[in-house]
Amino acid sequence: MKLAEALILRADLQKRMEQIRNRLYNNVLTQEGELPSENPDTLLKEFMSLQEELTYIIKAINRTNNNTSFNDDMMLSDALVERDSIMARRSLLANAAERASEKQDRYSRAEIKNVSTIDVKAFQNQADKLSKEFRELDTRIQSLNWNIDLI
Repeated sequence: MKLAEALILRADLQKRMEQIRNRLYNNVLTQEGELPSENPDTLLKEFMSLQEELTYIIKAINRTNNNTSFNDDMMLSDALVERDSIMARRSLLANAAERASEKQDRYSRAEIKNVSTIDVKAFQNQADKLSKEFRELDTRIQSLNWNIDLI
C-alpha cells in the first residue's frame, strides 16, 4: 500500500467513525416502551473495531513519515511540520489583512472611525508568498506520498 492510499484510508475511517458516533448518540435514549432504531451495542462494537484499524494505520503512517527522507536536510515528518508552520503564518497574515481591510459604515462624523494599524498590502504580499511556498511544498509531499510504500 502506498502512503497516499493509507492517508485516504485514514480519512475514510475517521469519517465513518464520526457517522457511527452520531448514530450511537442518537440511539442511546428512546421513549419508554420503544426500541432504538439501531442497536447501540452493535454500533459500539463497530466503532471499537474501526478505532483499532485507525490506530494501526496511523502508527504505520507515522513510522513511514519518520523513516522517509524528504531531502538531504529533513525527513518527511519534518516537511509536514514545515508545511503546517507555513500555513499557520499565511493564515495569520491573510486574516489580519482581511480584518484591517473591513469597511465600516458611519452614519455621522460623531461616530468613532477605525483605522488600520498595518500595511495591508505588505501583509497580503507576505501571505501570497507563503501561499506559494505552501503549494510548492505540498505538491512535493503529495508526489512523494504516491511513491512511498507504507512501512
